[in-house]
Amino acid sequence: MILEMKVPSPGESITEVEIATWLVEDGDYVEKDQAIAEVDSDKATLELPAEASGTITLKAEEGDAVAVGAIVCLIDTSAAKPEGGAAPKEEKKEEAPKVEAPKASAAETKTYATGSASPAAKKILAEKGIDAGAISGTGKDGRVTKEDAVKAVPSMGTPAGGSRGTSRSKMSMLRRKVAERLVEAKNTTAMLTTFNEVDMSPIFALRSEYKEAFKAKHGVGLGFMSFFTLAVVRALKMYPAVNSMIDGKEMLSYDFCDISIAVSGPKGLMVPVIRNAENLSFRGVESEVKRLALRARDGQITVDEMTGGTFTITNGGVFGSMLSTPIINPPQSGILGMHNIVERPVAVDGKVEIRPIMYVALSYDHRIIDGKESVGFLVAVKEALENPIEILMDNDIKKALEM
Repeated sequence: MILEMKVPSPGESITEVEIATWLVEDGDYVEKDQAIAEVDSDKATLELPAEASGTITLKAEEGDAVAVGAIVCLIDTSAAKPEGGAAPKEEKKEEAPKVEAPKASAAETKTYATGSASPAAKKILAEKGIDAGAISGTGKDGRVTKEDAVKAVPSMGTPAGGSRGTSRSKMSMLRRKVAERLVEAKNTTAMLTTFNEVDMSPIFALRSEYKEAFKAKHGVGLGFMSFFTLAVVRALKMYPAVNSMIDGKEMLSYDFCDISIAVSGPKGLMVPVIRNAENLSFRGVESEVKRLALRARDGQITVDEMTGGTFTITNGGVFGSMLSTPIINPPQSGILGMHNIVERPVAVDGKVEIRPIMYVALSYDHRIIDGKESVGFLVAVKEALENPIEILMDNDIKKALEM
């Protein structure tokens, strides 16, 4: 019996996927539920498990874009499992080298078409700023084809010695979708960024005193993300416009806080969502952040876990960023950027003291969020982070940390 394996739907809005990597080879024997391929969608990379045991025949190549529901491989379920593992593959016989006939010289094959570009190639070369005469065409009679134009690179000047190698690799579907969304955000939103700074001393003191006991009891560390997430939730309740989106001619506001957390995964930027963060405690936030981060790192994150979100937090500080202007994650209207913590001299009660300071940035869509609301939101976040015991813990540390 031959089983046709079709591409399952990774999500409601996804119509095609890309075969990123085949984990098996044509003719291999596979077990049911064995991962046979990694497929890229525009939201995540997912593993494709075998639907039955048998010998597999591949029907798509790596890099192919295939529609959801299309056949990607066949499994012969009547095939017997080979004893002692996979059957040895036949060695390819060495073929005698082929003697090619001498090619005609360039002068002999040169015609009026040599060096001329097709309409599609002309457009691509014009976008790259490359003259068609500088390209050696591979088409008939030396004509410059679209493929020649795609592969063409602008001149890098006269070499002055040293390595000049280049490499070319195809961007994953996820990376291409991220790039598309970033450009969309820049082009379709009235994005502005406001900045502030946060004295992290109170949070440092809390973590120094309670992080070991917190980890021993709950199995997760007491990190900065729980403080920032809860501070953002409070600020979103105070300034609901920041927790809104534009839907046509209407503004859609939410009474819940689904916080997207930008994380760097092996396949690129991923933004898993902490659902209903307004109902979570410090332990709840830290547990959810750890769970989602591990799933993203291991490539197990699902499309559903990255769908939605009403506001985003991104932490460039883990890579050493001092200050940045984060780009809005559409269709959301705001994103908070965290940065690295550096000891800086600050004025405290008329005296100069050295404090751990973090710069924070709020990028927002000015179409629905006014300057007063954006600045007020960021000040509210700053107040909560600099007074966590009073504002985020209601003056009861052990109850807030569930100790």
